[in-house]
Amino acid sequence: MSATHRKVIIIGTGPAGYTAALYTSRANLSPLVFEGAQPGGQLTTTTEVENFPGFREGIMGPALMEEMREQVLRFGTEIRPETVLEADLKQRPFRLKTDQGEYTADAVIIATGASAKWLGIGKDKQLSMAGGGVSACATCDGFFFRGKEIAVVGGGDTALEEATYLTKFATKVNLIHRRDHLRASKAMQERAMKNEKIVFHWNRAVEDVVTEEITTPLGDKVEKIKALKLKDTTNGAAHEMPVQGLFVAIGHEPNTQLFKGQLPMDETGYLKVEGGSSRTPIPGVFAAGDVQDHVYRQAITSAGSGCMAAMDAERWLAEQGLSE
Repeated sequence: MSATHRKVIIIGTGPAGYTAALYTSRANLSPLVFEGAQPGGQLTTTTEVENFPGFREGIMGPALMEEMREQVLRFGTEIRPETVLEADLKQRPFRLKTDQGEYTADAVIIATGASAKWLGIGKDKQLSMAGGGVSACATCDGFFFRGKEIAVVGGGDTALEEATYLTKFATKVNLIHRRDHLRASKAMQERAMKNEKIVFHWNRAVEDVVTEEITTPLGDKVEKIKALKLKDTTNGAAHEMPVQGLFVAIGHEPNTQLFKGQLPMDETGYLKVEGGSSRTPIPGVFAAGDVQDHVYRQAITSAGSGCMAAMDAERWLAEQGLSE
């Protein structure tokens, strides 16, 4: 079976992928987008998004992604519900194999995102998707915990940064760490330890989440976090900690397995791009969104980098005489 050829193929459909599709389709490049295993990306697992410009009353994460999807379809983007299984970026045109076929492309935009690491207890990820008081992004969801007591799990810079940020809203932030010392930088530790709202709980691990069913003002019944079941990692003793929110800050894992051995990555697996651009070291291959951003990880910054990738790809194709 012969491979289907496209000028531009975009892998991923979060804010970065959709924005890249918007700009490339408006540039008459007829992009093909592969949705992958999680169409719409991480925002489809969130509830209300209040920090994306243009929606003064906020918008639900899945609704925002659906708006982006319909917008790119309007300009002629083709979206296929396929997952890329193999990518050969060592030859041009680039070759991609999905679970349904084979494709070639003159330019590839990688927008496969990153996935939050969860605790592996089941309920944490489940509650995050259902608006049950669990999150992996303080900047995204901190506002919803104003006046509440919450917990943050982790011991690195991200955990302390999130805990410090959350003190703007919460009455008390319980920092839970399975060891008796932190991995975070000294400066970050000093800053957090000086904050009177942050209480450290050493040698503790979250074993389970205790929930209760509540009725919303609209009459819907939802499961919300009520407490955490903790275990002492030194003697196994168990106890409960009442909280109204849980932030899991044990890191993110970039979805870059496809490209190992072909594209350079940092020590945690994020793709490296040239400063101030979306260009990877392979001409014609671009990266946008959380797959190359371990600092900001916001929907708006992902969308911005998707725009950059589209414009970089358009210019590169023109330089190669491939844009017509």
